[in-house]
Amino acid sequence: MNVQVNQNERLIRPSNPAIRYTGRIDNSNPDAPFLIYVCSQVEFRVTGHVLRVFIENIHSFYENRLGVIINGVESAVLLESGAQVIDLSDRMTDGENHVLLFKRQDCCHALVLHGFAVAEDAELLPLPPRPKRRMEVYGDSVSAGEVSEAEFACGQVDPEGHNGRYSNGYLSYSWQTARLLGAELHDIATGGMALEDGTGYFYSPDYIGMLSSWDKINYYPPFGAKTEWDFSRYTPHVVVAAIGQNDANPVNFMAQNYDCDASKHWRSAYAGWICAIRAKYPHAQIILTTTILGHDAAWDRAIDEVCRELSQTDGRVHHFLYSKNGCGTPGHIRGSEAAGMAKELAGFIETLPDVWED
Repeated sequence: MNVQVNQNERLIRPSNPAIRYTGRIDNSNPDAPFLIYVCSQVEFRVTGHVLRVFIENIHSFYENRLGVIINGVESAVLLESGAQVIDLSDRMTDGENHVLLFKRQDCCHALVLHGFAVAEDAELLPLPPRPKRRMEVYGDSVSAGEVSEAEFACGQVDPEGHNGRYSNGYLSYSWQTARLLGAELHDIATGGMALEDGTGYFYSPDYIGMLSSWDKINYYPPFGAKTEWDFSRYTPHVVVAAIGQNDANPVNFMAQNYDCDASKHWRSAYAGWICAIRAKYPHAQIILTTTILGHDAAWDRAIDEVCRELSQTDGRVHHFLYSKNGCGTPGHIRGSEAAGMAKELAGFIETLPDVWED
């Protein structure tokens, strides 16, 4: 991208140490970080009322919007496909400004950041320390906050033709839970995700599952080759595994016959995945759950069975059910509904012994 600043401006490169990144982000090129996961964040403090963002939007589907929180005021900017300059100066003050840019949506698009134009005399100021508490969520569209802004459709199916305009990871139960707990968040969530390849709804008709993507940065074929995540970069105290409600597609085998070979295979594969997470994070509290989105209770029964088996030798694996688990709504979870989920989940997490100990 051709990055040019105006007279009386200066360029802040993405690699500037005053900029903080949160989320599973590819910074192999520190001056062109690649953001694919929902709730990935770019944060800094700066003086002056000038702020322009040099960014590339790699569009796949849906409308794409950049999440913006400046001085505590949240907004969103509709993105074009390709390289562009976003002027946020009208949201800035002449004094100190706290800027948080975030990815509202999942891999329906990716972002490459190329820098910021600020006033020539602007100062980058220190940020407060990172939260000492750390969370990671593995999930699907609910964990990603898809269609969460459609408050007019609480308890209802999604509005027809929403095209991504109501999706906002900031309102997801994942990020709301993290805010309630004062925790940093990595949200490894993708709409339509199920456990295994060939099931769920993600990347139809060649469905990609969590087992082949949970340990990746890029896992989405249109964005190029798969890239591995370095787990030493982030160690959560709490892991929420919220998979098991898209797995009924194309066949709801767990509900049809809990003891069939396919059901037994799924439970074994799910247990293997949780054990793989445990191998990466030996001390984390791991919470197995789904959400309040409508689904057959057989899937929660399967998760409970796996949890009971694993907890015989691992006391830091837990099964959590919401008060409206599997029956809260036929559509995606709206922000207010996610707030209720977050309150329940945060309350449960706080009951776990030594949960925030490193």
